Amino acid sequence: MDRRARPVTGRRSPGSWPRPHRGRTPSARRRRRVLVAVLPLLALGLGACGGGGESGGPTELNWYNFPDDSGALQKAADDCGRGSDGRYSITYHKLPRAADGQRQQLVRRLSAQDSSLDILGLDVTWPAEFAEAGWIRPWTGQNREQAVRGTLETSVQTATWEGKLFAVPYNANTQLLWYRDDLVRKPPTTWAEMTDMAAALAEQGKPHFAEIQGAQYEGLTVWFNSLVESAGGSIMTPDGLRPSLGPPAVRAAGVMRDFARSPAADPSLTNQMEDQNRLAMESGTAAFEINYPFVYPSMKANNPKLFPHFRWAPYPRVDANRPSRPTIGGIDLAISSYSRHADLAFEAALCLRNRQNQLTAALKGGLPPTLRDLYTDKALAKDYPFAREVLGALETASVRPKTPAYQNVSIVISHTLSPPADIEPVSAVDEIRAEINDALQSEGLIP
Repeated sequence: MDRRARPVTGRRSPGSWPRPHRGRTPSARRRRRVLVAVLPLLALGLGACGGGGESGGPTELNWYNFPDDSGALQKAADDCGRGSDGRYSITYHKLPRAADGQRQQLVRRLSAQDSSLDILGLDVTWPAEFAEAGWIRPWTGQNREQAVRGTLETSVQTATWEGKLFAVPYNANTQLLWYRDDLVRKPPTTWAEMTDMAAALAEQGKPHFAEIQGAQYEGLTVWFNSLVESAGGSIMTPDGLRPSLGPPAVRAAGVMRDFARSPAADPSLTNQMEDQNRLAMESGTAAFEINYPFVYPSMKANNPKLFPHFRWAPYPRVDANRPSRPTIGGIDLAISSYSRHADLAFEAALCLRNRQNQLTAALKGGLPPTLRDLYTDKALAKDYPFAREVLGALETASVRPKTPAYQNVSIVISHTLSPPADIEPVSAVDEIRAEINDALQSEGLIP
């Protein structure tokens, strides 16, 4: 599953990021941000401190990452510790299941300069924010060379901020179109084709919904970003200083509205996230779903009768003559600026994302690798038959807006475009543009 689901709750609060201060020194920016972040955290009880090494045993490195039910992450931690010749061990700490909770815990502890954090599993949208705040170390020299060698370029982009690498890509993620070949002989190539096929199935009284993430959270932002990029545009300028948008964004908003008003839309679209999409497909009520590769092993386990008809195809295009550009997801491993064992942490992070550990994560948990040549590995082919399509999607994938204010940008988008059926494309894009500008300058209110 893409580890980004961030349900938006609560009342509006002021934007947390000021306009980027290119003239202010990094240390001044860092002092300001750390002061703001630490004030409400004076009473925060920090977790157990990292230890090891003092009594001659291995140095304990603390790895914080998303909770993994497959056992792949724990195996990687154990194997890397055993392979270190007694120099270090890795303790895998499970962050909260929701991405909001993951980020909150890391931000609080890094703001308080907690030295017990060593290796951090960051959602691909966080490296810019954490780097700008001074919470993570850049990857340089030999460490950087090893981190980028053989790694997918789009994954490297997610871990890069202002020309510097701040993390090593651990796993990638991207969406495919999943469909039932007992209902559809040939998968649709565009969003318009998919809604037409769904309408035809509905007229025949057959399962016809096309599941997509329509709830008011990060998934809605990803949907919009994928459509904008597929239409030839972008949400932000490459430098992350201002919104781009334009006609491609209007086109994307129109596709979302038209889909939401069509027979293809699940009646519960506005409550749908990745897992609800998966369950709808497994229950037999849907003909299509836009989702991540985790749905494949889930379908195999939960509905073996339907599984033989569960197929995959590239993400739908906005225009037939322009390739789709689904949004890349995944996790990047960063090293805390406050780690007391940074050299060992860099070495351990490289081990955690090595070839064998990425292969295990793909086979056990469905997580797409970031090492390109794994996609042609025979060991992956049997249980990952869609590897070619995933690789194709990742090689042309789009990256979400790269800015330290991404959290605010995402909230603006998901609030403005919810519910999708009520979108007025031109006015919605105008509102998104204005609110992003305000968010980048710490003006106005963030939903």
